[in-house]
Amino acid sequence: MLSDEENKFLTRVGPGTPMGNLMRQYWLPALLASELPEPDCRPVRVLLLGERLVAFRDSRGRAGLLANQCPHRGASLFFGRSEDGGLRCVYHGWKFDTDGRCREMPNEPVENNLRNEVRAIAYPCRERGGIIWAYMGPRSETPPLPLLEATLLPEHERATVAYSRACNWLQGLEGDIDTCHAGFLHFGGLRPEDAPAGSFKRLCIEVRSPGLDVADTEGGAMYATFRPEEPGWVDCRIIHFLFPFYALTEFGVLGADVMFGGWVPMDDEHLMFFGVKKVRDRSNGAGDGPGFETVANSTDWLGRFRLSANAGNDYFVDAEKQRQGDYTGITGIFTQDAAVTESMGPIINRAEEHLGASDAMIIRVRQRLIAAARALAERGLTPPGVDMPAAYAVKSGGVLLLTGVNWIEATKELRNGLADISTQKLEAGGPR
Repeated sequence: MLSDEENKFLTRVGPGTPMGNLMRQYWLPALLASELPEPDCRPVRVLLLGERLVAFRDSRGRAGLLANQCPHRGASLFFGRSEDGGLRCVYHGWKFDTDGRCREMPNEPVENNLRNEVRAIAYPCRERGGIIWAYMGPRSETPPLPLLEATLLPEHERATVAYSRACNWLQGLEGDIDTCHAGFLHFGGLRPEDAPAGSFKRLCIEVRSPGLDVADTEGGAMYATFRPEEPGWVDCRIIHFLFPFYALTEFGVLGADVMFGGWVPMDDEHLMFFGVKKVRDRSNGAGDGPGFETVANSTDWLGRFRLSANAGNDYFVDAEKQRQGDYTGITGIFTQDAAVTESMGPIINRAEEHLGASDAMIIRVRQRLIAAARALAERGLTPPGVDMPAAYAVKSGGVLLLTGVNWIEATKELRNGLADISTQKLEAGGPR
């Protein structure tokens, strides 16, 4: 368990907090590119790391992310006009470009030099993988974007999704890197014969308490679970955590598919999940059945990509189905995860937890995050992965190994995604 002080250290992400400062070292998913569908479209409110921001696409199609309040008199730039290469505040007509420079002050005398002295808070933006990324850190020259292979796929080969959750970012991440909850929360009502032989689902049902090993990586940490297969062999499933909030949880064959999920803090009590994965059939590229349905976006700060199943309707839990054998009575993996992580409260009190051997990855990731944030705060050390884009070029999934073999050495090549990141993929994935 963590102390109350450590829990606050990990979960608070606003300006000036240790974890907020850590996250601002990285490029962050801010919104889907589809939320700004064309040049000079309507701006979008974006809540990111506790900051209220306004996203817009200028006349040349470039994405910008400005502080919500106009530097003049504090009116919201959400009501601004995107036109002629900038976002114009409707209060007095001041116009700012994507770099935050004031281009026009039509209510000031022509000879007034104030325009050259005023800047809006602006964060650099890049587009890749259907996501608009923002850099909110202190560097004048931004670090490279992470080489997350899924974001480098051509548009027709990938699905990019987003949905929000009403809880702290760490609860979402820890649900993704949890080693054995799938055998209960998602497959608890199934019998082994209900799943194909040799499938991950079948293994989760047959072995609900797998062996586990955890190891640090350049970009974060990884774990392997071990479930006996045929005599002398084990099924080894490898999952990655990558700084500051990514999880690679592909459960197919190791090295065959690519995906990632990012648990991005909107503020201390809300997150936005961004997921990108390779798809072969676009009709199945996103979603999870009825449980993944979202309500129409609204324009308020928490109005983007909300699940239709939520705490207000008890996630559409069906008590009769649960009595008849459905383990949770809740439809859909995403919704099941949302129900349990949101039920912990906005920020769970980790001082009251009782962790076991199956929580080894949870413990390791917390240790890595705390150590990196302290090293940045106390010694100015750059956190893992910031200047190492290749650290993100890793793969997750399962492989059969001989019992007792060193899994780290045996899977080294299969986990390496660099061989699949070609120049063509970088070009297809957008600017670097």
